[in-house]
Amino acid sequence: MTQAIRAPFASRAASTTLATRALLACGAAAGPLFLGVGVIEGLTRTGFDFTRNAISQLSLGSLGWIQVASFLVTGTLVTAGAVGLRRVIGGTAGGTWAPRLVGMFGASFLLAGVFTADPGAGFPAGTADGPAVLSGHGTVHMLSGTVGYLALCAAFFALARHFATRGRSGWALAYRVLPLVVIAGFAGSATTVAAFTVAAGLGLLALTAALAQLAGLAPTSRR
Repeated sequence: MTQAIRAPFASRAASTTLATRALLACGAAAGPLFLGVGVIEGLTRTGFDFTRNAISQLSLGSLGWIQVASFLVTGTLVTAGAVGLRRVIGGTAGGTWAPRLVGMFGASFLLAGVFTADPGAGFPAGTADGPAVLSGHGTVHMLSGTVGYLALCAAFFALARHFATRGRSGWALAYRVLPLVVIAGFAGSATTVAAFTVAAGLGLLALTAALAQLAGLAPTSRR
C-alpha cells in the first residue's frame, strides 16, 4: 500500500526533474544556435563583413527575416533557460538574482528582434560606406542589447557565488572574470566591431556552459 502511494510521487518528481533539465537544455542551446545562424549568414550575405558589421545588421534586407527569427527564437530559449535556472538553484546563494537577470537577457533578444538595427558600413549591399545613423528603432535595439548584456554580466557574478558555495572554485573564478572580459570587448568595439562580436559570442557561450553544467549535460567538477 505504501509503495502504491509513493509511486505517483516518485513519477511526478522524475517528471519535474526531466522538465527542469529540458528547460536548461533549451537555454544552453540558445547561444550556439544564434551564433551558428549569424556566422552562416555573415559568410553568405552579400556586402557583410565581420570586421565592419555587427551580426544584428543581418536583420536587414530581403533575408533579414532569418536573423529576426534567430533573435526571437534565441530570446525564447534563454527565457526558458531562466525558468529552469530558477527551479534548480532558486533559494540557494545567487539563486534569486541569477534567473531574473538571465530572464532579462532573454527579453533583450526578443526586443532586439522586434526593433531592428540600423543599416551602415556598407550593409545591406548598396548602403553608404559610413557609420549607421541611429533611428528610433535602432536606438531601442542598441539599448536593449546593452541592458541585456549588462544583466548577463551581473548574472555571471551571481552564478559565481552559487558555484563558490558548492565548492566549484574553478567555475566560480571563471564567472567572476568573464563579465570583465565581456565588458572589455564591448569597450573595444569603439575601435573594431569584431571586438563586440567576440565579446557577445563569449557571453552567449559562457551562459551555455553554465546551464549545461547545471543541467548535468556537462561533466561535474569540484575544481
